[in-house]
Amino acid sequence: MMDLNDVAALVTGGGSGMGAVTARVLAERGARVVVLDVNLENAQHTAESIGGFAVSADVSNGPSVEAALQSAIDEVGVPRVVVSCAGIAPASRIVGRDGPHDLDLYQQVINVNLVGTFNVLRLAAARMTGLDPVSDSGSRGVIVNTASVAAYEGQIGQAAYSASKGGVVALTLPAARELARFGIRVMTIAPGLIGTPMLLNMPDEVQQSLAGQVPFPQRFGEPQEYGQLVLHIVDNEMLNGEVIRLDGAIRLQPK
Repeated sequence: MMDLNDVAALVTGGGSGMGAVTARVLAERGARVVVLDVNLENAQHTAESIGGFAVSADVSNGPSVEAALQSAIDEVGVPRVVVSCAGIAPASRIVGRDGPHDLDLYQQVINVNLVGTFNVLRLAAARMTGLDPVSDSGSRGVIVNTASVAAYEGQIGQAAYSASKGGVVALTLPAARELARFGIRVMTIAPGLIGTPMLLNMPDEVQQSLAGQVPFPQRFGEPQEYGQLVLHIVDNEMLNGEVIRLDGAIRLQPK
């Protein structure tokens, strides 16, 4: 188990949902958490509630993340734990009533979800390599990315989202292999139906229908369960280069 007391951690998309919960569970373990979100007000709200530090950045923009990361390092030090939760999930058919899928929207989803994940990984890993090892095996830190079960069973209207999350899945192993020589692990979580505001704001009958598709437990996952899995990944040094589905055995239907 990694001693997280006074260890710097960075959570992107930490202003809400799974990111906010993950920031909290890391702080409860003693980590000094930097909450990064494109919405600074949301980031500050989370940070204030956990005694953390808030920064704002567009994860898909290199200079934006460089500046935010430097601010984080100046405040709490180089992060040994990095969790990427930032993402967007607009729905659009490839050919819909109004014509073909908007190309700018497709590129935006890829830029935020995939390019943004890689951007944070590359910049954080570059700084993490300079840290001293904290275990007998030479561990310097861990990076946890977020994909989705849509990477495997994308539904109608999810072409952009599924493609972006499929890219995060494919990134996991080569990143872990390359960063292994520095003692940096790379893992990915692929959540299923998690009870975030996007789902919980749907009509009750829609929520019940969706939750009923989960074999067991027959409910939405909780953001806390995502955060708990992040902690287990941090603690278990043999978890590396793999994608873990957090989905109650659901397999998404076409629509």
